[in-house]
Amino acid sequence: MSALAAALLSAREEGDRLTLRNFGRERAEMLDAADITFRQVQFAHCRFTSCDFSGAAFCGCVFEECVFVGCRFAGSFWKDSSFSGCKAEGGDFRRTRFKNCTLTRLRLRYANLSGARWERCGLTDCDLTESACQELEIIKTSLENVDFTGADLFRAAFKGADLSKCTLDGVSLSASCQELRGAKIHSSQAAVVARILGIEVED
Repeated sequence: MSALAAALLSAREEGDRLTLRNFGRERAEMLDAADITFRQVQFAHCRFTSCDFSGAAFCGCVFEECVFVGCRFAGSFWKDSSFSGCKAEGGDFRRTRFKNCTLTRLRLRYANLSGARWERCGLTDCDLTESACQELEIIKTSLENVDFTGADLFRAAFKGADLSKCTLDGVSLSASCQELRGAKIHSSQAAVVARILGIEVED
């Protein structure tokens, strides 16, 4: 049994809590971490395959250079935590809440972020290509070099967000583009919005 699997087994016996642990180069498959509360836990160079983190809470946790394949995080809660150089392509992050978190070089291609919420977070150099972001809520969150190419942003709320350094090519919006109302975009991105509205823009 791996160190992580053993720690989770103990956590189940101690009120579903795992605190102050460091894990490096773990390889976990079909791990059941649903509804576990992780506090000040660090993961480095770990690989998770088909693991269930649904409803889990991550407080003050750190993930560095980790890979998640087919993992579920639906309904999970994140606070004062960080992802750096991680991959979670195709992950299930529906209704996930991120608060005061830092996401750097995170690959979320094809991920499901429907109904998720980012509050007071910072996303830098992240890839959300073709992700499902319906009803995603952005609150006082900075977005720099975030790639939303082909993402479904239907009914997402970007009011107050600065999207001028993001890629919005091929995104799906409502007919009125209400998702971008109150957001800041670069002049070069205006053509993307114009095309959705059926407006022809000449160079």
